[in-house]
Formats: sequence, C-alpha cells, structure tokens
Amino acid sequence: MKLMICIVNDYYTSQIEKEMNNKGYRMTELSSSGGFIKKGSTTFLFGVDEGNLENLKSDLEEACTTLEAKKGRQSEAPRRFTYFVLSAENAAFFGNPMNNT
Repeated sequence: MKLMICIVNDYYTSQIEKEMNNKGYRMTELSSSGGFIKKGSTTFLFGVDEGNLENLKSDLEEACTTLEAKKGRQSEAPRRFTYFVLSAENAAFFGNPMNNT
C-alpha cells in the first residue's frame, strides 16, 4: 500500500475530486496553505495499491486536461499538481478505547 500526497492547484480541485471519486479511489481532501507550495492549493491523500499507482497518476493528469479542454485554458499557475509517494505498509488503525468489541 502506498500513500500519495497530492498538492493540487485549486483550479483543478473540483474536477479531480469528482473524477477520482467516480473511479473509486480512496482519498481524503484537505484545504491547505503555506509557503511550501503557494496558496491556492488543496491537498489530497490517496491510499493506493502499488500496482495502481501509475493508473492514479494518469487519471490525475487526465482530470486536469479534461478540465482544460472544457474551459479552453490552463490554470495561471506553473503546475497542475505536485505529488509525493510514501510507503504505507506499516499503517495502523486505532479504534475507540471505550469500544470493547
């Protein structure tokens, strides 16, 4: 299992959210700001099997180009998205300590 952290230019956020949901990707969306990547970005966290990682990258790019085709232009920002891939093989889920079942 891999965790992809994908920082998306806000111009593409709605399209990516819609298309990735429709394709069944597991994701969490976070509003983000700060100096690392300029303001006007949204961060998506994707949990993806290693074998599907290249598909996810292609699907993200396709979502951006689909929006550009619809709107007839690209975002003013120099990039569509930036991503990082981390190993999630040691991920752990913690339950509610009050729930004894």
